Amino acid sequence: MTKPFDAASYRYPSSRSLVYGRNGMVCASQPLAAQAGIDMLRRGGNAFDAALAAAACLTVVEPMSNTLGGDAFGILWSGGKLYGLNASGPAPQALTRNALIKQGFQSMPRYGWGAVTVPGMISGWAEMNRRFGTLSMGDILRPAIQYARWGFPASPVITRLWESIYPVHRKNCEQRFYEELKKYLLPNGKLPEPGELIRFPEMADTLEEIAETEGESFYRGRIADRIARFSENSGGFLGKDDLVAFRAEWVEPISVRYRGYDVWELPPNGHGLVVLMTLNLLKEMDLSGGREDPGVIHRIMEALKLAFTDGRRFITDPAAMKAELSVLLSDAYADERRSLIGEEALYPEPGNPYCGNTVYLNAADGEGNMVSWIQSCYERFGSGVTLPGTGIIFHNRGYNFTMDEKLENCVAAGKKPYHTIIPGFLTKGNRAIGPFGVMGGFMQPQGHVQVLTNILNFGLNPQEALDAPRWMWTGEKNMEMEKGYSEEIRSALLKRGHRIHCAENSLNMGRGQIIWRDETGTLCGASEPRTDGMAAAI
Repeated sequence: MTKPFDAASYRYPSSRSLVYGRNGMVCASQPLAAQAGIDMLRRGGNAFDAALAAAACLTVVEPMSNTLGGDAFGILWSGGKLYGLNASGPAPQALTRNALIKQGFQSMPRYGWGAVTVPGMISGWAEMNRRFGTLSMGDILRPAIQYARWGFPASPVITRLWESIYPVHRKNCEQRFYEELKKYLLPNGKLPEPGELIRFPEMADTLEEIAETEGESFYRGRIADRIARFSENSGGFLGKDDLVAFRAEWVEPISVRYRGYDVWELPPNGHGLVVLMTLNLLKEMDLSGGREDPGVIHRIMEALKLAFTDGRRFITDPAAMKAELSVLLSDAYADERRSLIGEEALYPEPGNPYCGNTVYLNAADGEGNMVSWIQSCYERFGSGVTLPGTGIIFHNRGYNFTMDEKLENCVAAGKKPYHTIIPGFLTKGNRAIGPFGVMGGFMQPQGHVQVLTNILNFGLNPQEALDAPRWMWTGEKNMEMEKGYSEEIRSALLKRGHRIHCAENSLNMGRGQIIWRDETGTLCGASEPRTDGMAAAI
């Protein structure tokens, strides 16, 4: 008999309750960002304006997780229809396998210009504002500009993220980039403490220019010129033509039916497909024992491992994918993969379908619009490459390419890499239930699956689903588990062949937000206990 979940023994116990609202809601990983979104709703803006205001604020108040040189993805509900937005950029034309080999690389570089693809986030902001926004970019970005120029108090979890990443970049960042990056690694000349006032005035200037030009300066104006000149002078691959050619892309979300609901993700190059493949396996499996049954945990783990292994093998730029989505999401392929799951932990291998640091936020308004939005610089402070005088720190998404020419995800000019950030959305029939997401690199599909099964299989409410302890597959038969799991559960999983490790840092277990809308129109919101975030409502 396993012990019931004891919130008091959990490393990050939640004292949060569900938040309800009628006229609008914003959930974000930092309270100032959530309130900036609420301010837009009070000014007469809609959910898209609110989401964009929160997103812009997060680049300021949580800069290690999402920078102006990052990417974004969104799933948007408006007028009874879902829209997908892919704001991830491709490799620059000069970034090729041969070019990297000539610089001495045998595998994809983790830091520096070799890891930088075209930043897509600013174009994503502009596209969402152009198509669905009601307020100007100047109004929407004003809170972010004010926090950058006049300062914001650092929040507790954010300061822990700052502290954890400083030694990494101090060791790995090229010296020619480090002095500029240090303005953000060590604001005020040192690691920040909770409550300390932080200012980024150069970033405020850049945000003002983005607002005034509706993002155009970043790709086809003065900022683009500065980026291209800096890249050329410092040995980079990113050119003006790469920026001019880029626009965020509207795409069709993809889904599977699970326990009477439609679960929506974006198609590749993101790995939301892993979530859907996992649910396809689980929908025909017995999970009736509940979330503390070791057999149930084992089956969810094994399904996730198989789907993730397929995802890592086959997901890349959709133009380069040989495995068809219709096959990967087919019942026949799910049956084939499910047949591999037994009582013992698998060492997973990809199947053969050919034969057949990130922030997440969401927003809703009283008119029915809803937004699921995620943006990231990938690893904390990304590549470390920082454009002098601007606050633009470039992400390191190119690190997710491979240099193995036999694989579809091999780096190539103009190609988008495998991408980890994924927004989620839930519908039932023709009704929007709402947006959900769990940030955190390769934890994200695992977080989506665990939150969804907590709610749809095990009956937890959104806040309970976020509060519950999590596990994370880290490769082969290795699993990290948070301290909320009992010793009986751990022992039972060890007997099945899993290698169980205690998760010492729950910050790596994902940080999520959820907004649901019920049949009467009332909004229900929840925010992750592993971060500083909040659900704010009006």
